[in-house]
Amino acid sequence: MTSVIELYLIRHGIAEDRGPDWPDDAKRPLTRKGERRMREEACGLAALGVTLDVVLTSPLTRARQTADLVARGLPGRPPVDIVDSLSPGGAYAALVRDLAAHQGCSRIGCVGHEPDFGQLAARLIGAARAVALKKGAVCRIDLDGLPPPGPGTLRWLATPRMLRRAARG
Repeated sequence: MTSVIELYLIRHGIAEDRGPDWPDDAKRPLTRKGERRMREEACGLAALGVTLDVVLTSPLTRARQTADLVARGLPGRPPVDIVDSLSPGGAYAALVRDLAAHQGCSRIGCVGHEPDFGQLAARLIGAARAVALKKGAVCRIDLDGLPPPGPGTLRWLATPRMLRRAARG
């Protein structure tokens, strides 16, 4: 019998604009507004009863900041693990290996980027079109194992606004 893996795809929060102030896109941080909203959204996840065993994140600054804010806002403060497979353009097979490396974790958060995450969500649930994820949005997909033996189930998708409202009760 396989155990269900709860996979939470979390798109990074609002980041500084690309441009001459941030010539290295990998170092672009969250804005103050982005940080504030991600704190609220993490509280919203906690209010919804979300707990995570681990948070995997892209190595890009804005994703790492998002992962840290989410981890600090959840019960038990799950550890954050940086994995290259969540970088923009990361390979699906590499992500599956990184997920499988966390054997024993049944609730895994992943922080990354669009358009990759929308495409990943679609692939995981067997959809023909990408799932639209706004900055700070979270979707939960249940998988029957790793690697997934078939399409997973989209349990829910929460917009950033929904999460902030949940945080306020």
